[in-house]
Amino acid sequence: MNTHFDRSTIRDFIKACGQMLLLLSILFAFPVYAAGEEVTGITTALGIDTAENPAADKPLLDAPSEEGASASPVVIPEPAPPPIISGESTNNAQIETTPTPQKDNDIRQRIQGIFSEIEGLQAVNVSVTQGVVTLTGETPNEKKAQQAINLTNRLTDVVTVEDRIDRTLDVQDNVTTVYQGLKAQAKNLVKALPLLLVGIVLFALVTWFGSWLSNRKKMWQRLTPNPFVAELLSQTVKVIFIIFGLILALSLIGAETILGTLLGGAGVIGIAVGFAVKDTIENYIASLMLSIRQPFRARDHILINNQEGIVVRLTSRATILMTLDGNQLRIPNAEVFKATILNYTKNPERRFTFELGVDANDDPLAAIKVGLDAIHTLAFVLDEPKAVAVITNVGDSNIILEFQIWVDQSDTDFSKARSIAIRETKHALENEGFSLPEPIYRLRFNSNLEKAFEHMQANTDSAKSDMTITTNTPKVTDKNQNEDNSVDDKDKKQAKARAKLILRGRNADEVLNARPDDKLMEKVEQEIAESSDETDLLNNNSPQE
Repeated sequence: MNTHFDRSTIRDFIKACGQMLLLLSILFAFPVYAAGEEVTGITTALGIDTAENPAADKPLLDAPSEEGASASPVVIPEPAPPPIISGESTNNAQIETTPTPQKDNDIRQRIQGIFSEIEGLQAVNVSVTQGVVTLTGETPNEKKAQQAINLTNRLTDVVTVEDRIDRTLDVQDNVTTVYQGLKAQAKNLVKALPLLLVGIVLFALVTWFGSWLSNRKKMWQRLTPNPFVAELLSQTVKVIFIIFGLILALSLIGAETILGTLLGGAGVIGIAVGFAVKDTIENYIASLMLSIRQPFRARDHILINNQEGIVVRLTSRATILMTLDGNQLRIPNAEVFKATILNYTKNPERRFTFELGVDANDDPLAAIKVGLDAIHTLAFVLDEPKAVAVITNVGDSNIILEFQIWVDQSDTDFSKARSIAIRETKHALENEGFSLPEPIYRLRFNSNLEKAFEHMQANTDSAKSDMTITTNTPKVTDKNQNEDNSVDDKDKKQAKARAKLILRGRNADEVLNARPDDKLMEKVEQEIAESSDETDLLNNNSPQE
């Protein structure tokens, strides 16, 4: 088993464990849903739960309207709890104009009967006068006191409630309530364990099948030739099966509402995370578009903005190039997608240009013919398109010629070919008598200044000067020019003889060889052959724009 497979297996195992832990945390946090009971344990004792005691949730009997009359069961609607102002709670129902002592007694008995059935309210005393209920005694905490007030307000004949309950905050009472809540939760958990295990097994089976179906890479590649789209489809199917398994498991234990809560929370978190990782999302979308468009292939020589290199691979995050210096270059796909891409390999025929200047007295067309004849003798120069040369500029001392040459860069190194072409053209022009002059500046003086310079030259031992004085005497000027030309010719002959001697040495043919560097392509092939955890999105079978 190779390293790539081991890493993928470990990563899938970790993902599966995370999914199992997520489901277990949900199931153990809400075990009472499996038993079909309400949550009343720990949260009630700590004052977090807003639900009242089940005994108090039953419809209360209306107090008898007349003395001695039997009470008839009436379902009382549950109003919203009234606000408490200065220890007083008021019932918003209409107040009767003729209260009776018997009705006050019925109200007191009914409230005391209710409080006797609710733990934590047995120590609350009730007194009723003219429909005004006064609550005294003790409760363990504020939660129980509010429960007593709310229950009292639910009787229709109660005018208002005076809250004089003492909150003892007794440690033993509160701890006992917490303990009883924990005990009830433990019992519910034990009852729900078989159903929880069935839900876990069902979730595991559905998730495993989704993972197995997602790993059928050949099937997804047959559905779409694009490797990135195929991977996207397989991961989408995997996520769908995970969600489907979670829905089935939660439905089995009767906790479907939890899924809505989780999805709502996930949506809010997703929006926040989306803003935080918008660059990553942009990069991911750019990777998808590049994998569909395929603007380049592996081994293509491209220029992305100012970054030049040979393509190694396209991953879901970056485009990897091998620069001409032999270094690996990673460019984010978001930048590549928006960049200007120049693909040299797309059209292997490529033109290069260079300029040479000839003397202003020479015929530029004759120089062009000599240069083109020399260029066509080079093996790497293409016959079609033909090499041409044009006159681009006439300077003060020379005429600028531009040579335009086409080569096939698939088997020719562009830089070497240009270097060799410049050398051969220069030598051909010089061998035919064309000079490649440097800029020359002519200075003209009046007769008095010329005599002064002649006197200075006669009185000095050094006859050398960097300045050439052109006098009105043509004979002197022609003599100086002939001497300069003879010196230049002598220097050129010595330079050519020296070059011939050097080029006969060892490895001289490599200098004149325009073949591409094999070492660079070897490094590219080595990078392509190396295994990587990232999928290469470049595919020769995919259409290329």
